[in-house]
Amino acid sequence: MEPPRTQRLMYAACGLLAAVGAMAVGHLVAAFVNPAASPVAAVGSTVIDATPTPVKEWAVQHFGTADKPILVTSVAVVTALAAAGIGLLSRRRPTLAGILLVALAALAGLAAYLRPAAVPQDLLPAFAAAVTGAVLLHGLRGLLTGREPAATAASESPLDHTAYAHGRAATPGRRSFLVGAAGATVGAAAIGTLGQRRSAPPTLPASVTLPEPANPAPALPTGIEGTVKGVSPFRTPVDTFYRVDTALVIPRIDVASWKLEVGGMVDRPFSMTFAELLAMPLVEKDITLNCVSNEVGGPYISSARWLGVRVREVLARAGVKSQADQILSTSTDGMTISTPVEAFTDDRDALIAVAMDGRPLPARHGFPARLVTPGLYGFVGATKWLTRLTATTYAAEPAYWTERGWATDAPVQTQSRIDTPMGLGTYRPGKVAVGGVAWAQGRGIREVEVRVDQGQWQKATLGPDGGTDYWRQWYWVWDASSGRHELTVRATDGTGAVQTSKEADPFPSGATGYHSIVVLIS
Repeated sequence: MEPPRTQRLMYAACGLLAAVGAMAVGHLVAAFVNPAASPVAAVGSTVIDATPTPVKEWAVQHFGTADKPILVTSVAVVTALAAAGIGLLSRRRPTLAGILLVALAALAGLAAYLRPAAVPQDLLPAFAAAVTGAVLLHGLRGLLTGREPAATAASESPLDHTAYAHGRAATPGRRSFLVGAAGATVGAAAIGTLGQRRSAPPTLPASVTLPEPANPAPALPTGIEGTVKGVSPFRTPVDTFYRVDTALVIPRIDVASWKLEVGGMVDRPFSMTFAELLAMPLVEKDITLNCVSNEVGGPYISSARWLGVRVREVLARAGVKSQADQILSTSTDGMTISTPVEAFTDDRDALIAVAMDGRPLPARHGFPARLVTPGLYGFVGATKWLTRLTATTYAAEPAYWTERGWATDAPVQTQSRIDTPMGLGTYRPGKVAVGGVAWAQGRGIREVEVRVDQGQWQKATLGPDGGTDYWRQWYWVWDASSGRHELTVRATDGTGAVQTSKEADPFPSGATGYHSIVVLIS
């Protein structure tokens, strides 16, 4: 006989392996149905939606773009602990344990079905997981009960423990259980890997050929990053362009079947294919995007050259009625974002973008089409994986973030950031280059100033001008003396308005305040 502790561990392993196998099968089925309906992803997305705004902000600030892997890992760990407990329960109450394991899968199915873009077949991954989990739990437990005389209090006597301690009673059935457990583990890994590969998008961005722009943008000037080390590149490399969104699973989209639907309060609702979208006049625009969750001095801002169709031309074809005050844009995963009608119809050239930096949009940045709206934070004008534009009113259809208390109209705040020197870094006395970026989309940057400790503001040298919708690099040469110093930066926008010193959190309409760092000169 095995000692009680070993028996308990084996039963816990039964529950754990049953859950792992169930999640793997559910993931594989979801790859054929809808990757977002995978049990872990569905539960994770529900957790995101239910999380209070302050907690979300805390996660973004502390974990950055790693918040999603951490969330998925947390869901998996909690599920594993629950499954291990169910396995322990199955030792005495196998029927109740089986019911609880099926209930876990049912919760995942409910989470998948309650997603905004869900369809009935999104329940299939959870159903497959429930069946798999129940079969595995029964089978693995059968190997244990088949090799163990009777799991009773009498069989767990001190004599049995002594016998085990002397190396006796290691029954041949133990090998069968270990083989079964190993098989379940390998099988789950293989099935999960197959599901991950099957979840790959049917159309890769690299396979899309884009036409030349009808209105190309002039070449961007050379930035100062080559001479002022540490300053953010004038154009952000695509692979380091920030990503903040709620999608745990990047939508899998086939451009052959993708359509953009335009409707709501319009005179002429219509839909267009990707080919029809590309047949419209394409324009290039250099635009800086930033997330409303960005703290003062934060990293969630990037700049790129976008290629796309002007939103106002698409809306003009539909004929938006005068009563509409917002355009509700919808992603293929059901995410909704609300944008003021005027932001899409004025001369700022908001785009339905299909490319960034001369290449089709990467999948994680919205392939095949997304919105890019100059002057607005992403949560009110940068819908990824775009599939629908609906003219409506704020009163009639609140969007995802509006329902959570964020501002309905969020123009980008004038901000500036110190990129170099590094905060709390140590440098030698003498000439030290201080540099960074400043932005005020829609207004441009007229001036940047730097202050050492509480001294006078010193005018910085501006980098090249990429337009009013693009950020501006800057630098200032500081004759640093020994000691601990605080460096502070502020910007003046193109209208002459100086960046506010009033400190505000990102919620609900963007952070404000001066960015300051401390450096040590010795």
